Amino acid sequence: MSMKDFTYRLGEFWADFRKETSGLIGLGILALCVVVVLLEPVFLPYKDIDGNWRDITYWEDNPPAAPPAWTNLFAKEKSATTIRFESPSVSDEEDPEYGPVRVFTFKYPYKFDKSPLDIIMRAKGTGMLFMNISMERPDGNSVFLGQVYQDGLVGDQIRFAVDTDARGSVYEFIRDHASEEAISQSDSSNVKPTEIIFAQTGEKMLSERIPLKGDYLYKIKIPASLFEDGSNSIEDVRLVVTGRVSGVLGTDTSKRDIYSGIIAGLKWALFIGLITSIISVLVGVMYGIICAYFGGATDTIMSFIFEVFVSMPMLPILIVLSAIFKPSIWIIIGSMIAFYWVGPVKTVRSMALQIKEETYIEAAKALGSSKWRIIFKHMAPLLLPYSFANMALSVPGAIVAESSLSLLGLGDPTIISWGQILHDAQLSGATLNGLWWWIVPPGLFIAVMGMTFAFLGFAMDKILHPKLRTR
Repeated sequence: MSMKDFTYRLGEFWADFRKETSGLIGLGILALCVVVVLLEPVFLPYKDIDGNWRDITYWEDNPPAAPPAWTNLFAKEKSATTIRFESPSVSDEEDPEYGPVRVFTFKYPYKFDKSPLDIIMRAKGTGMLFMNISMERPDGNSVFLGQVYQDGLVGDQIRFAVDTDARGSVYEFIRDHASEEAISQSDSSNVKPTEIIFAQTGEKMLSERIPLKGDYLYKIKIPASLFEDGSNSIEDVRLVVTGRVSGVLGTDTSKRDIYSGIIAGLKWALFIGLITSIISVLVGVMYGIICAYFGGATDTIMSFIFEVFVSMPMLPILIVLSAIFKPSIWIIIGSMIAFYWVGPVKTVRSMALQIKEETYIEAAKALGSSKWRIIFKHMAPLLLPYSFANMALSVPGAIVAESSLSLLGLGDPTIISWGQILHDAQLSGATLNGLWWWIVPPGLFIAVMGMTFAFLGFAMDKILHPKLRTR
C-alpha cells in the first residue's frame, strides 16, 4: 500500500469515526490519559513514588486516613488542610539569652475551625546545630515548642514534630494560662498540642478550645556564631502543616496520598491493557487465518486446541498461577495473553474462509506464490483492520482481570496499580471504617478506563464491520 493510499484510507476512516459520538468521547478520554502519563511528574504532588509507595517513612508527614480537602466545602466546621511551606524568610536578630541569632520564619494563616493534627519542621544539617523553636500567636502570646541539638551531621535530615516533641512545652503553656481547677478536671496529657496552640487562652481553654484565627509565625532561632567558621550549615528548611483533610483524594491509613497512587497507576493500566490486547488479538487473527487457509487436518487440530482454551475458566486459572509463581506483572500479562487470543479466532476464521475463495487468491497460487506469502501479503492485510475493534474491546477485560488479581492479593506488589490500592483498602477495613475516598476513586477509574475503550471498540466495530457500517 502506497503512502497516498494509506493517507486516503485513513482520512476515509476518520470521516466515518467523527460521526460516532461515543468514539469521540472515548478518544478524548484516552488522549487525556496519554497526556497525564507523558507528563506524570507535572501532575504528581509527590515525586518518585514508584519506588516509595510502600516506604512508610516517605509518607510520615501526612495525616492518616484524612478525607479529601474539598470535603471542607460541605462541612459546617472547616478543618485545617495540609500545607507545605518550602521557603522561609531568613533574618538576623538579637536574642536576650543567646545574642545574635539567625531566624527562619514561616508565616501560617490559620482560618479554620478545627486545628491541624501536627506541625513538622524538616531540614538538612551539617556539623553541629542548636536551635530554639517557638510559635508566635495572633494574640501576642508566644509558645515555646522546644529545642533541637544535633552534632556530627553530614547532610542528615532533622525532623521536629510538635505532636511528639513539643508536648511538655505546650503543657507548660497550659499551666501559664489555664486555671488549676480546669487542669485538675481535665486530662491535659492527652490533649493534642496543636489544639492548644490554635485555641484562645483562658481559664477554660482546655474545655472550650475556641479557635484563634489569624497569622501564626513559626520561628527557628539558631545562634549566629555557629555559622562563623563555615563548618556548620543548615539548608532545605521546610515546614509541613499536617491537616485533618488532605489532598485531592485524601490519604489512606498508611498516610499515602491516594491521588498520587491513582495517577501513578494510570500508566500500568494502559500498559497492561494495551500490551495484552494487541498481542493476544494479533495471535488470534493469525491463528484464525492459518486455520482457514490450510484446512483439513490442520484446521481440525487447531480448532480442537481453540476449543480447549476457550472452555477454560480464565480467572480461576490465573489465581492458581499467581499463587504458584512469584507475583509478577510479566507473568500476569503472559497468562492473560494465553487466554485472550481465542477471542477473534472464530470470526477471523469465517472471514478468511471467504477470502480464500477469492479470484486474486487463486491468481496468486497460479503465479507460484507460497502459502505463507499469500497469508501475510494478501489475507492478513484485509483482516487486520477488523481486529482493531477487538483490540479496543479486549483492553477493559485485561485491566479488570489484573485489578481482580491484585484485589485478591495476587498482583505484583512492586508496581502501583488500582487493584493494589483496592486490595490495601480491603485489608485495612476501609469499607467498615467509612473511608470511602480510599475505595471509590480506584474503582471509578477502572470503570472509566473500561468505558473509554468500550466506546472506541463499539465505534470502530460499526465502521469496520460490514454489517454494522454507518456510511
